[in-house]
Amino acid sequence: MFKIARAALGVSLLALASTSALAADKITIGIVNAVSDGTLFIAQEKGYLKAEGIDADFVEFDTGAKMVAPMGAGQLDVGGGAASAGLYNAVDRGIRIKIVADKATNVKGAPFQSFMVRKALVDSGEVKTLADLKGRKVAITGAGGSDASVLNEAMRSVGLTYNDVEKIYLGFPQHAPAFQNGAIDGSITTEPTTTNIQRLGAAVVLMGNDAFYPNAQTATIMFSGDFAEKRRDVAVRFMKAYLRAARDFNDALVNGKLQGPGGDELVAILAKYTVIKNPEVLRNMVMAGVNPNGAVNEDSMKKDLAFFKSVGDVTSTKVAVEQVLDQSFAAEAVKVLGPYVKK
Repeated sequence: MFKIARAALGVSLLALASTSALAADKITIGIVNAVSDGTLFIAQEKGYLKAEGIDADFVEFDTGAKMVAPMGAGQLDVGGGAASAGLYNAVDRGIRIKIVADKATNVKGAPFQSFMVRKALVDSGEVKTLADLKGRKVAITGAGGSDASVLNEAMRSVGLTYNDVEKIYLGFPQHAPAFQNGAIDGSITTEPTTTNIQRLGAAVVLMGNDAFYPNAQTATIMFSGDFAEKRRDVAVRFMKAYLRAARDFNDALVNGKLQGPGGDELVAILAKYTVIKNPEVLRNMVMAGVNPNGAVNEDSMKKDLAFFKSVGDVTSTKVAVEQVLDQSFAAEAVKVLGPYVKK
């Protein structure tokens, strides 16, 4: 009788273990396959998501802006992108999306974005400072994006206005050929495109963006309303995995580069997942800053929103950062993980 009971109990435990193994919570994560997606790839590759009982599917998009619609429809749980004018306009229309953590910041002293100038203009002495770009063509990814606000700060730093330069809207991969054929004179460009342009000899870095907009909140982690509200337990577990990866990332950074403890492992992960396959390029590239406690630069977001409103890209006077930002998920994860201390 006892043996039968033990056998029955054993079968029950095996069935429960099998059910638990199959019961991993599925989530969808939007990516653009950029180096700034690195923390998400680290969380996946090092098993942090799996350890939290999460089975993640990565969905690739051309830009973070294209994630807003599927997130609003509940078709995408997690996304990464800038707090753009389009996001605020969507939230004003009732679309439920929350910014929950830092994904990419231009850290003072180690910027991953730069203001570039066509090399011929620098060599000739025509452009020595940002002020010399007045009336010239400067590339940004689009109106209403975070780099539009960055450009505004750049112009303000030398007494010019956003309208004192001609904006050319180009995706980052298009910056190199545009410099080569003389279609643009300057650009707000991010890694790894910055490194590629310099290798081609098409343009040079005039200055890092931290020179005129330090610690700018460039990209964020976003949750769909359904994920944040209806699956909060899973969302917090995701955040724990994400912050574990962010801490590994910060441990490996030396002057913004993955040259510290564990750096080679993270470089290999980025080479596996991103479009940059050369480990040496990744090892010498300045990485986007990621806050190891998930904290978002709220002041930067407010500055950007004020700019979007001033140029009419956000039409509502009522929409506010507070409607979009929810840092409670990161705070809850930090309670479990403890505050970050660099190794």
